[in-house]
Amino acid sequence: MRYWLMKSEPSVVGIDHVLAMPGQAVAWWGVRNYQARNFMRDQMQVGDKVFFYHSNCPEPGIAGLAVVARRAYPDETQFDPESHYFDAKATRENPRWVNVDVRVTGKTRLIGLAELRGHPELAHMRTLQRGNRLSITPLDPAEWRFICEQLLGLPA
Repeated sequence: MRYWLMKSEPSVVGIDHVLAMPGQAVAWWGVRNYQARNFMRDQMQVGDKVFFYHSNCPEPGIAGLAVVARRAYPDETQFDPESHYFDAKATRENPRWVNVDVRVTGKTRLIGLAELRGHPELAHMRTLQRGNRLSITPLDPAEWRFICEQLLGLPA
């Protein structure tokens, strides 16, 4: 099992949106970074645990827990010329972009960046590194455990 932090803009798809969806699951569409795509395509497995992170908002941070509910499959937005995520080089035979489905398992209190940065146990967390802009980052199991147990008071 792997652990991930996945960023979403709450004004587009926030945790409350997903909690209101059938099955409380959403396709994680619109990723247009090759490294993040490769994480989804090559490493994510059903059952992997996810921190649902709100980004590009007044108070970014971890907003909930989720699991990968479906392995990678082609992101349909790449084929839609009306979509902001359209990719003219993508074809059905050779798609360039994928999504995974993510199912929210619970909303948490917001754990903001300042709080995350305040713990030396998270000093190497990829999301907190200077210049990191990836929307999907892997977590070390120790980072997952620390956030769940110490910051959220939940079993890892």
